[in-house]
Amino acid sequence: MRPILTITDVSKTYATGFTALRRVNLEVNRGEIFALLGPNGAGKTTLIGIVCGIVNASAGRVLVDGHDIVRDYRRARAMIGLVPQELSTNAFETVFSTVSFSRGLFGKPPDPAYVERVLRSLSLWEKKDSRILALSGGMKRRVLIAKALAHEPTLLFLDEPTAGVDVELRRDMWALVRELKASGVTIILTTHYIEEAEEMADRIGVIHRGEIILVEEKTQLLRKLGKKQLTLHLEAPLAGVPAQLAGYALTLSADGWALTYTYDDTQSERASIVTLLKDLEAGGIRFKDLQTRQSSLEDIFVDLVRDNS
Repeated sequence: MRPILTITDVSKTYATGFTALRRVNLEVNRGEIFALLGPNGAGKTTLIGIVCGIVNASAGRVLVDGHDIVRDYRRARAMIGLVPQELSTNAFETVFSTVSFSRGLFGKPPDPAYVERVLRSLSLWEKKDSRILALSGGMKRRVLIAKALAHEPTLLFLDEPTAGVDVELRRDMWALVRELKASGVTIILTTHYIEEAEEMADRIGVIHRGEIILVEEKTQLLRKLGKKQLTLHLEAPLAGVPAQLAGYALTLSADGWALTYTYDDTQSERASIVTLLKDLEAGGIRFKDLQTRQSSLEDIFVDLVRDNS
């Protein structure tokens, strides 16, 4: 099965000379949730803008389900839904009218029943006759999502969709994302809430300074790059790490009451923990408690960006 989105050697240099993207190559699989992570200014929004036809690439090619976004613009764009960061819509239209109008822009016939389903899924049905002007910021965000779904896209971009919204909307939106994925919609997500990407995404891509520095299936990424930490809470404080334990690269807490051992989750590394505990006992170092911690996606992201700075 061919990917639904293929980005090949895409670059973007603005008139000022600033290069936002450098030869980006990326494939997104049909039906997956793909999280694109990166710090502010990394190029996430520029890349989304190029795929959606809002920004012109300086070089490269983008295919949406085999359709070139430049040469076959109408067919490619009709497959894409975009929920942008900015709240921008006609303030004097009603909710139902603006969502229906968005559907018509893509040549879809009127379908009040479908629009109703979308509005109900976003808890907007009771506001269907309200003007956008009268809505709260959270409700306006819901309208943007409804507009993006109005023409039944197969590829949906969510560009920081939960930034500044309430907990209720965030919960509703992720429930909707799961439903959309189950129906076959491919979702590309950018977010500053990395725990959302960790919960929702099938694969993770990291972009930094306009370049894709990593693309990996989420569970594999956590397995390969994630670290585990074993912290031993001691019965008596230490002034320093004993010389006989120097080979373990242990970290002693500032107060001397805890030793931390960082390791990879491999069989050999796990075996070394047994040896460590024996060496602690042989050295007369006793502990009263221990705990383990697994690196989160946020830890991995911070390390990747720091290493590539």
